[in-house]
Amino acid sequence: MYKLSAVLILIMTICQSIYSQETKPQLSITIDDPNTENSGNLTWMEKDDAILETLDKHGIKAALFVCGKRINSAEGKVLLNKWNEKGHMICNHSYSHSYYHSKKITPEVFENDFLRCDSIINGYSGYSKLFRYPYLKEGDTPEKRDGFRKFMHEKGYKHGYVTIDASDWYIDSRAVDTLKVSPALDLTPYKEYYITHIYNRAMFYDSLAVKLTGRHIKHTLLLHHNFINSQFLGELLIHFEKNGWELINASDAFNDEVFTEEPDILPAGESIIWALAKETGNYENVLRYPGEDSEYEEIPLNNLLKTYYK
Repeated sequence: MYKLSAVLILIMTICQSIYSQETKPQLSITIDDPNTENSGNLTWMEKDDAILETLDKHGIKAALFVCGKRINSAEGKVLLNKWNEKGHMICNHSYSHSYYHSKKITPEVFENDFLRCDSIINGYSGYSKLFRYPYLKEGDTPEKRDGFRKFMHEKGYKHGYVTIDASDWYIDSRAVDTLKVSPALDLTPYKEYYITHIYNRAMFYDSLAVKLTGRHIKHTLLLHHNFINSQFLGELLIHFEKNGWELINASDAFNDEVFTEEPDILPAGESIIWALAKETGNYENVLRYPGEDSEYEEIPLNNLLKTYYK
């Protein structure tokens, strides 16, 4: 009896361990808009080196979504070479970062812009045929949405979807503007808001993903090549790990079957998780449009800054 119980306990322990590993939230990093602009109190190279060093320290490879106009220079080639040599994915984010829902941007214009960026990145060994729409806007008419999806597939591309959307860009802009006025200011409240905001959005999208799919998918977190991430990305990743998340390579994340989905919604876009939830019609009470934007963060960030600097 004792031996049988011990065996059963062992089997249960192993099963629980396997289940825990399979259902553990997994996070990959994707970086949009690499650029050679100085930011905050850093040169572009200092900013770039800090982000790369953080990824190295955590042993993960990111996906870099390149907006061609931001790196179409000698310095831009230096930047892309560094990311490529480090083994990160080099992906397409258009050349001009145009707003596809604009009536001025026809499918033909958008396609040519896509090809212009592709011509810049397709010589790198890390070149990956993933495309991420600027502003995560995928078309506001059936013709725009379906036409570009067809074009993209014909070119052998797949969707470089975001699963966890957030507003790091807004927090960054506020911090950078503050440093212009007060270069020596303590940025602790910006760090705290940045970590809390992104982690909360991650929990929201992961919870939604579990409801939609019955599992923890492999997530792609949208971040930008900016000052705030050069300063605090490391602490953000530590926060995720302390709370039970596993860090994985972006290439592994994009193998998740969720990235093959093409939700039938209009206007199309946002996080793929947001879009899949929208398609069901069952989550209107928790979905806002757009999914993420500065309008949601301005007041709470202002309140935190007032409390901290009073």
